[in-house]
Amino acid sequence: MQSVPELETVEMIPLVVDLDGTLLRSNLLHESVFALLRRSPLLLLLLPFWWYRGKAQLKHELARRVTLDVTTLPYDQDFLAYLRAQKAEGRVLVLATASNEALARRVARHLRLFDSVLASDESRNLKGEAKLAALREHFGSEGFDYAGNEMADMCLWRVARRALLVGGSDALIRSVAEEAVLEQHFPRRAPGLGTFAAALRVHQWLKNLLVFIPLIAAHRFLDVSLLLDLTVAFFAFSLCASSVYVLNDLMDLEDDRRHPRKRLRPFAAGDLSIATGCVLIVVLLTGAACLALWLPPAFIATLGVYYATTLAYSLWLKRMEVLDLLTLAMLYTIRIIGGGAAAGIPLTVWLLGFSLFVFLSLAVAKRCAELVVMRDLGRERAAGRCYRVTDLPLLYILGVGAGYVASLILVIYLTSQSVRSAYESPTLLWVFCPMLLYWITRIWLKTFRGEMHDDPVVFAARDPGSRVLAVIGGLAIWFAV
Repeated sequence: MQSVPELETVEMIPLVVDLDGTLLRSNLLHESVFALLRRSPLLLLLLPFWWYRGKAQLKHELARRVTLDVTTLPYDQDFLAYLRAQKAEGRVLVLATASNEALARRVARHLRLFDSVLASDESRNLKGEAKLAALREHFGSEGFDYAGNEMADMCLWRVARRALLVGGSDALIRSVAEEAVLEQHFPRRAPGLGTFAAALRVHQWLKNLLVFIPLIAAHRFLDVSLLLDLTVAFFAFSLCASSVYVLNDLMDLEDDRRHPRKRLRPFAAGDLSIATGCVLIVVLLTGAACLALWLPPAFIATLGVYYATTLAYSLWLKRMEVLDLLTLAMLYTIRIIGGGAAAGIPLTVWLLGFSLFVFLSLAVAKRCAELVVMRDLGRERAAGRCYRVTDLPLLYILGVGAGYVASLILVIYLTSQSVRSAYESPTLLWVFCPMLLYWITRIWLKTFRGEMHDDPVVFAARDPGSRVLAVIGGLAIWFAV
C-alpha cells in the first residue's frame, strides 16, 4: 500500500466510497444483466428499450426483476479491512455509487459500515459529474475524501481533499497523482495468462481429443492430411467450448460463489471483469467460426449443433433432471461425430452407442461428485442443480449401470464380423474388456468415496492409472491392425 506524507487535519473528514470496481471487484449492472439472462433470457429483448430511456431507467428495471446475493459478492478484502479500521476510529463513511439505490442499500445493510448511501434512482444516474453535484450538495468543495477506481472518478478526485485509488493502471495512478492529492493506493494484481487459461478452462480441452477417435477407429492415424484437418477441428471445438464455459460462468456467478472450489474461478472471484468475459465470448466464437470454415460443411453443421446444445444446456437443460445427464452424454458424442465429419469418415452405430453410454456414466459421476461435496458440507443440494443429496443412491445405480452397458456393447462389437474383417489380430482387442470394466469400477469407487474430481474426464486425464490403460489400449490397437 502506497501513501503520501501526512497532511495536517483539523477534523476527521468523511470518506466517500465508490462501489463498482472499488469496494467491489465487479459491477452490479453487469451482474444484474446476467442474472436476468439466467432468470428469463427473453427479457433481454427489453434491454435496448430500457437503455433508450436512460441508463438510470435501465438499472431501475433490472433491480426490479433480479435479486443479487450481496453476501457472496467479491469485495476487495484489503480495502474493506481499511474501511473497517476507519470506521472503528469513528470516521463517517458514505457509499456513493452509480448502481441502483435498491442494490446499494442492500450492500450497505450487509456490511454495516456506511452512515449514508447515495445512489442512482429511476431518473438520475449518479456517475461522474452527477455524483460530484450530489456530494457538493452534501459536503461542499473539499469537504470529503474520495475512493474510486477509474478515470470517470477524476472529476471527484480533483475537488476532494484527498484521493484514494483502488486498483487502476500505472497511467491512472500517475494521472491521479498529478490532478489530486493521492493519499493511498490499494493495488490489485493484473490478471495473467494463468487467469485467462482458468477462465477458458484450457484443461477441459482434453475432451476435444475425442475428434480423433474416428481416425483411430478407421486405422488411418498415419494420414497426415486427415491429422491436420482433425487438429483444426480440435481447436475449433476447443474455442467454441471455451466461449460457452465463459458464458456459463457469467450466468452461474452466485452459485459458483457458494461452492467451496468454484468460488475461486476468475469471474466469481472478480479476478476478471464481466465486461472482459463478454469480449472473450465474442473473440472465441469468432475464432471457432473462422477455423470451421476450413473444414467440410458437415463439420460446420455439427459444430453449430454442438454450440446450440451447449447454449441450451447453460440456459435451461442443466436444471432439468435426467435431461441434463443425457445432454452431457450427447455433447461428448457430438465431438466424435464432428471428428468424423471433419475427416469424412463414416461412423458405426457401435461407436456411437458405446460413446453415449460410457459418457452417460461419466456425466452421472460428475453430478454425484458435486452432491458428495454438498453432503459433506451439510447441504441438501448444489446451488443451481436439480439433484438432491438423497438422490445419490439412485444416481450411483444409474451411473454404474450405464458404464456396464457400455462394456456390454464393447463385447458384442468385438464378436461381430466387422471386427474380424477389419483387424489382422482381433483377439488382441479383447484386452479392452477387462480394462474398461476395471476403469469404470475404479471411477465409481472413487466417486463413492468422495475422491472424484468435479469432472471425471479431467480426473482420468490426470490419473496415472488411466494413462497406463490408455497406453496399453493404444498398443493393442496398433498390433491388432
